[in-house]
Amino acid sequence: MMREEIQSQVDKGEMLPLMEEFYTIQGEGFHKGTAAYFIRVGGCDVGCHWCDVKESWNAELHPPTETTKIVENAAKYSDTIVVTGGEPLTWDMTALTTQLKAKGLQVHIETSGAYKLTGVWDWICLSPKKMKLPTQEVYDQAHELKVIVYNKDDFRFAEEQAAKVNKNCILYLQPEWSKRDKVVPEIVDYVMANPKWKVSLQTHKYLNIP
Repeated sequence: MMREEIQSQVDKGEMLPLMEEFYTIQGEGFHKGTAAYFIRVGGCDVGCHWCDVKESWNAELHPPTETTKIVENAAKYSDTIVVTGGEPLTWDMTALTTQLKAKGLQVHIETSGAYKLTGVWDWICLSPKKMKLPTQEVYDQAHELKVIVYNKDDFRFAEEQAAKVNKNCILYLQPEWSKRDKVVPEIVDYVMANPKWKVSLQTHKYLNIP
């Protein structure tokens, strides 16, 4: 396939830079403990210094893959599909999600919300980042807000973000993994003093699974 044709299909979301796909247990947030098939799409320019999948940032490293193939594979494993990245909204998610929904699957996204919301989603997990804030549309439609706590300033940021999401959005504070010993006690104290928040842990890391 010609490079221009491939790029055209990527631009339309008919192909996506697929980094990896795997069947595991959702480790974080509202759906933790649920068996889910993860589709990790390459490409992200948000640039969190503590990101644990920095190899996802450069989309050029990940082969453009036809969404029909991605969907076909995903449907073999689970009724719950999680699209993550990288930043999946870098790309048009319409083709991917339309095909997944046509197979009767529950489709979730994990996003920083920094780009236009495309696709059809049963669950939107918004994890905003200070360096590139979410669009209003994602604030309005998010089902859960997950703020990563790396230092004390993140509690201030969390409250700023909580003020922007819709009233039904569930609020989570999650320790950044490398700082967990320091920040977990702070998060516990904060949630007990501010019970609108819940604690989210990366339980998959404790379970030693992907």
